[in-house]
Amino acid sequence: MALINLNHTDDAYDACPARSVQQETAVGAGAQILLLALLGTAIGMGTAGWLTGLVFAFASWAVLSRALHRSRLPSFGPANRVTLGRATLVGGVTALVADSYRSAPPVSLLVGLTAVALILDGVDGKVARRTGTSTPLGARFDMEVDAFLILVLSVYVALDLGPWVLLIGGMRYVFVAAARVWPWLTAPLPPSTARKTVAALQGVLLLLAGAELLPHLGNAGVVAVALGLLVWSFGRDVRWLWRRSRVPATPATAVRELVAQ
Repeated sequence: MALINLNHTDDAYDACPARSVQQETAVGAGAQILLLALLGTAIGMGTAGWLTGLVFAFASWAVLSRALHRSRLPSFGPANRVTLGRATLVGGVTALVADSYRSAPPVSLLVGLTAVALILDGVDGKVARRTGTSTPLGARFDMEVDAFLILVLSVYVALDLGPWVLLIGGMRYVFVAAARVWPWLTAPLPPSTARKTVAALQGVLLLLAGAELLPHLGNAGVVAVALGLLVWSFGRDVRWLWRRSRVPATPATAVRELVAQ
């Protein structure tokens, strides 16, 4: 009987952290719905905005809960809480952009939510490093929130400048789809300051174009610069991955390729 009781105790102990982690994702979904309610009250958001925001909240909760269950993290962690806060803001931006097809949202509100989300992008990584809570799941969560925000901003700016802007938001998803056809694209890339800088500039430049501070031609030029930088960055990484796939991996080769970056 003592052995059976011990097993039950261990199961309960293992289940407690899992329940605590899942509860945090539920809190994030609740915060998302609260933000939608505030936006709806403030601007009279229409059906498209509400539905899009609710779908985003539910999908984010479902995907993150599943990922956390599979990773079996002992705790959610402070850095993931920051990223979850960013995801909540991105959900608000998504709802505003969806509602913009009915009527133009207040630019100041859209810019404010986006600016805070972009600023927090530089916070979660620092928090993870300082607290020693960096995890592959946290890095993936951060990357997916970034990518979706860029996609949403591209959709918003494309309403004024044309569908070519969607290339910015769609490029990362095209890369992921291509990796299913060409597995060599899934190889890990070496760290690159240039890649991080270009990625960070996408949100800033798209936000500048969407803020309506510049004339139409100026906004087009800003977005063209963003697209050019992104094409260069992706092209550089694809070229590196292709070259790596053609050469048998050896310690010396790996060192030379890393230095070349």
